[in-house]
Amino acid sequence: MKIKAILFVFLALTLWNPATGTTLKMAFDADPVSLDPHEQLSEGTLQFSHLAFDPLLRWKQDGHFEPRLATHWQQIDSLTMRFFLRNDVKFHTGNALTAEDVVYTIRRLKNSPDFRAMFDAIKSVSIIDSTTIDVHSTYPNPLLLNIMTYVFPMDEAFYQGNDQIIKYGDTFASRNVSGTGPFIVTTRELGSQMVLDRNPNYWDKKSKGNVDKVVITPIRSDSTRLAALLSGDVDFIFPISPIDIAQAKKAQGIQVVTLASGRILLLHMNQKRRKELQDIRVRKAINLAINQKLIVEKILKGYATPAEQLSPDNFLGHISDLKPEYDLAKALQLMKDAGYEKGFRISMMAPNNRYMNDEKVAQAIAAMLAKIHIKVELKTLPKAQYFKEFDDRSADIMMLGWQSDTEDSNNLFEFIIACPNPKTGLGAYNASEYCNPSIDSDIHQANREMNPEKRIRLMQQIERTLHNDAPIVPLFWQSLTWAAKDKVHIKDIVNAQNYPYLGDIVIAN
Repeated sequence: MKIKAILFVFLALTLWNPATGTTLKMAFDADPVSLDPHEQLSEGTLQFSHLAFDPLLRWKQDGHFEPRLATHWQQIDSLTMRFFLRNDVKFHTGNALTAEDVVYTIRRLKNSPDFRAMFDAIKSVSIIDSTTIDVHSTYPNPLLLNIMTYVFPMDEAFYQGNDQIIKYGDTFASRNVSGTGPFIVTTRELGSQMVLDRNPNYWDKKSKGNVDKVVITPIRSDSTRLAALLSGDVDFIFPISPIDIAQAKKAQGIQVVTLASGRILLLHMNQKRRKELQDIRVRKAINLAINQKLIVEKILKGYATPAEQLSPDNFLGHISDLKPEYDLAKALQLMKDAGYEKGFRISMMAPNNRYMNDEKVAQAIAAMLAKIHIKVELKTLPKAQYFKEFDDRSADIMMLGWQSDTEDSNNLFEFIIACPNPKTGLGAYNASEYCNPSIDSDIHQANREMNPEKRIRLMQQIERTLHNDAPIVPLFWQSLTWAAKDKVHIKDIVNAQNYPYLGDIVIAN
């Protein structure tokens, strides 16, 4: 599919033709399902957003914020934050970025099924002048700046009237792009290749990035993806399978970069689909039958951390005494006590190209549950098909990975654990259909609590309740691992959120 573009954009690209163009050839395990930055709250969408769009501010590697389209910001009062925009930014169409575009974008985010829960904290946005806006919160919010890293201003004149958001739908916004980002989408063949050319009018003249073209090829197979790097067909890959890391490290001219992350992998157990899962003894038995440490050691080769809660140890909600517990004898006794000594059959779905060795992890879990006489009918799917099935809650047990959008425990709770509410967006990824009003109350309080110590207590209380109720199975926090040719300086542009800032990447001559 060819992306529609304004004629003069192509003319600009033709005139801007450096003598020594540098191309970055990348291979991901999958490509983004849509070009609409608000259709799906996913890692693939956000990676693409950092290519074709720009945020108001973004995370630095040290965990602090870096100004981007907003030059700076200031707190006006307890409910109002003022943002000052750059005045030299143009969209890919040539339209100038103004405060109206930012207001339009935030309003669209508030209407997005996937993003609205996060942006519900924003009551309204008012325009002070063409480069200044005030963001008004519904209540004092300790995470407002964290939320604003998800505002990638869209070109209102380009999208207006054609901006409906339909998940997995064929819309104007899912096929056409006008952002302010460092690259312009020129060609996209879904499932095959996406080509982006350097934006000749990009505002960030201080960036050291020297890549003129990015070619992204989805390669589902881990071994094939690594082979493409080793043969020189691509320059940069993600992810690299744990079983391939040793080979990559031994290869001449190849570098491997690994970072710990807060991405939690978990299983949802749907209590509405199966009466067996309504019994806490069965849910606890499933938790006890799954050996997280063995999965990390044998399948992930140590490139993850076994989990017994959602919050990693650098998040406020983390409880240090909650450790993974594997006890097969206790699990069997719980199954017997619940009246399921002979077990039962259950369906399970997982992706096969989304998380690190996800299919192998799912297969190992099925084998572990067989030891307590639960016969798992496992189906794995590519990412593009899997998440539609996830949204439809198509299996009794479903796998999910989640990176906190705000680098805070409460974001995990809002999307994965809160009672599902289509109007607010809370619980949008709660495929267990679990609903505990006390947790929802704590989530709301934590979003308003400005005292860090009180926030800690609230979020740790949620973690403790989840541990006691066992509605999910926390598996592990996944490490992020990239591999590239030595001449590609990836250490400078990768981060724990896994949004490589490719506009700033340097390839040595």
